[in-house]
Amino acid sequence: MNNQPLLEVRNLKVEIPTRKGTLIALEDVSFNLKAGEILGVVGESGAGKSMVGNSIIGLLGKPAHITHGEILLEGKRIDNLSDDEMEKIRGKNIGAIFQDPLTSLNPLFTIGDQLIETIRIHSDLSEKEARERAIRLLVATGVPAADKRMDNYPHQFSGGMRQRVVIALALSADPKLIIADEPTTALDVSVQAQIIELLKKLCEENGTAVILVTHDMGVIAEAADRVAVMYAGRLVELADKRTLFNEPRHPYTRMLLDAIPDLSQTHRRRTPISGEVPNPLSPPTGCPFHPRCPLANERCRKEMPLRQMIDSHGSFSELVTQQKKAGCNFSLRSAAQT
Repeated sequence: MNNQPLLEVRNLKVEIPTRKGTLIALEDVSFNLKAGEILGVVGESGAGKSMVGNSIIGLLGKPAHITHGEILLEGKRIDNLSDDEMEKIRGKNIGAIFQDPLTSLNPLFTIGDQLIETIRIHSDLSEKEARERAIRLLVATGVPAADKRMDNYPHQFSGGMRQRVVIALALSADPKLIIADEPTTALDVSVQAQIIELLKKLCEENGTAVILVTHDMGVIAEAADRVAVMYAGRLVELADKRTLFNEPRHPYTRMLLDAIPDLSQTHRRRTPISGEVPNPLSPPTGCPFHPRCPLANERCRKEMPLRQMIDSHGSFSELVTQQKKAGCNFSLRSAAQT
């Protein structure tokens, strides 16, 4: 049995040169993803969530570039491929769902034209066969009267229906991995639930893996198998969903969870996280979270957390971070691969 992860991100570092200096957008990010798994990536705006997805799919806008680390898809390195080589992988092996479906759809072409073109680029299907597949994709994503809606333009769809079309586009070449960047943010709650159920169904039936980038812990609780918490361009905690919600290790994760409204506890006040994400051009010394952390001490201000390797689940391993001080014992914990 092959236990090799579908996706491996190893010690990824992304830098952006600016007039004021070099901005470090990602620093030493490492994680694995298996087929059929949904990995939720959470954190505040500016934490580096979208940058992780853009790095994997090869859509880093210049002058941003990867300066260290590796990205492997099915054991093959993809971060060092040329633009032409990456173009063959993007869409076929890695699909993308973005926050605003209108930015992913061309308003001048019908939904059918865009689906058929995408399908034919990545397959040998004829125009008729591609149209039939496009209709099946729309039906699978829950678009009613799919054969008729094929001839409609994006503006003739609601926000939820447009997002379903974008998902159909992402699935058109049967990708092994989908990067979903805030796919439910612009949708109402009922449509959010439908989109989440759709993504979960795709993972279960097709073995598609999903990296779900969001700031909404409710979406994470509903959809994700494992959760990666980002802060200031770093991965500060990684665990299976149940463990992370019940036993958060990093103070930042605890504070994120404490800020979630709980309708069952109407008299409990929510605790917002004070301060702001640090400026990546002038990051604080030591632990990047120490200026906002109520547990910070002198050591936090001087030292980065120590790192070590563990392999607590057979061949599966994750980088583990542990802070050796009372009150702040956090880690990137590997989830059981069962």
